[in-house]
Amino acid sequence: MKTRIALIAAAVAALGTVAVTPALAQDSSVTFEFETGARTGSVMVVLFSSKAGYDSDRPVASMTVAASASPVAVTFDGLAPGSYGMKSFHDLNGDGEMNFNPFGMPIEPYAFSNSALGNMGPASWERARFNVNGAVVQTISLR
Repeated sequence: MKTRIALIAAAVAALGTVAVTPALAQDSSVTFEFETGARTGSVMVVLFSSKAGYDSDRPVASMTVAASASPVAVTFDGLAPGSYGMKSFHDLNGDGEMNFNPFGMPIEPYAFSNSALGNMGPASWERARFNVNGAVVQTISLR
């Protein structure tokens, strides 16, 4: 669990504030509106366009938004219609990393698209997958 979420954080940092591959240039979009328990730090979000990418933490796009923003939301524009999945975490202390307790459990809130829950790890692609064709909006509670 610790390794996968650390990879998510690394993917967000490596991709920067926002990156969408040119192959995705279409008219669809997805907006994630985040419900956070704290207004400090930032919310880091990565978007995947396939099960293979989701399982290997190879996102097609990433974005970071300040948790103090109103609303705390990110929008990925120019997406090709298809299936997508999202992983996110709330970087409460602003260190750019997902923090863990000594047992490897996350101590910062995290979430997946569809508000999917994992079982002893990240939510599966099957639970997090959603379809995009036009404008899609999801409200996500970081926990």
